[in-house]
Parts: sequence; structure tokens; C-alpha cells
Amino acid sequence: MKRLTAAAFAALFLAACQPQTAAPDKAEAPAPAPATTTAADTGAAPAAGQPAPAFTLVDAEGTQRSLADFRGKTVVLEWTNEGCPYVKKHYTGAMQALQREATADGVVWLTIISSSPGTQGHVEGEEARAWRTRTNGAATHLLLDPTGEVGKRFGAVTTPDMRIIDGEGVLRFVGGIDDRPTNDVEDLKGATNFVRAALDDMAAGRAVQTPFATPYGCGIKYPETVET
Repeated sequence: MKRLTAAAFAALFLAACQPQTAAPDKAEAPAPAPATTTAADTGAAPAAGQPAPAFTLVDAEGTQRSLADFRGKTVVLEWTNEGCPYVKKHYTGAMQALQREATADGVVWLTIISSSPGTQGHVEGEEARAWRTRTNGAATHLLLDPTGEVGKRFGAVTTPDMRIIDGEGVLRFVGGIDDRPTNDVEDLKGATNFVRAALDDMAAGRAVQTPFATPYGCGIKYPETVET
């Protein structure tokens, strides 16, 4: 191995210490998954084409809702957090419009809040109902996942993060809602909405053309462990 001269070593050291230029907001990369959203606790998250994990959660009104209740129907899962700027971008009207389009076609839309007590984004039923009213949300049910168990089971890492499940309980779409990974409302114009496209494919009896899209948004803050 060749030895570095003192001059060469100094040049390498200076290069390594140069500050990295931060990307602007509009080009912000997808939020990295927190360590607790990896497969370490629950195994690899199911991908499109695999069965959706069963779950039961309590909704904002205090009623238990199970995925099995909607067998035979297309189900959309949407992870949300009202304080997230990426969620706020979509809730300027685009998300609500998509919810109404989907539910008018018989799709069940389940919005899920996965956050543990004591973490930013955690809400109780009353707060969840107030948020839904403020935003004029049109999901079929607003579900609370305070332990984060269901979010981790599906491998949800950001808000928003989307899943589509067919009537047989098979995942048909997993990931980010569109191809504009920014929190800029202007980027809603001209974006390809992968959820809308997947629902259109399924309604037409076609294979979903884009079954996975990289999720982006605010990282979901899961607890260190999930009680079982």
C-alpha cells in the first residue's frame, strides 16, 4: 500500500471537512424511517401481492373496527399526523377529494393515527374528531393506533403512507401517495397520484401498474417496544 504524503493527507482532510449543501424544501428527500420501523420487531413488512396483516383498532368514536369487517371490499389505509407539513399539503383539499371519490365508488377508506402516548402527534378520540371536522375529512373511519402495533405491522414509516387492499385481503399498493415528495402545495398540480391510479386499475380489472412508490413525509414516532 502506498503511503500518503503529508500534503496529500492534508488535502483529503480538508475535503472531508467541507460543509454539505442542504437540499431546498421542494427537493427534500423522503423522511428516513426511524429505527423502530424496521423489520427487527415484527419481521419484514408485507409488500404488494402479499396478504394484508389482520388488525382491530378503535375508531375516534370508540367503536372497534377490524379489517375483516370489510372483506370483499377494496380498502385504503392512510397514515396521518395533523402536525406534519406533508399531511397539511395534501389536506388543503386533495386528500379529501380523493377520499370522496373513492368512497363514492364503494371503497372503504381507513385513516390511521399511529403514535404512542408522550410522542408528538399522539391524539385521543376527541382530538381526532375535532381534526376531522376542521379538515372536512371524508374517510370512512378514523382509527387510533396508540401503541403503533398496526403501523409497524404494515411497515408504515411516514405520514402520509398508503396501502390499498383488495377484496380478498391482498395488498395491491404500498407506499407514497404521489411522485412529488415535497411539502409544497403547488406540487399537487400535475402530480401523478399513485393511489388514484391504482384504484382506477383495480376498478377496471387491470393489474396495478405501480404497486410500490417510495413513501415520503414525516417519520412516524413509534415507541421503543410494542406491548402485546
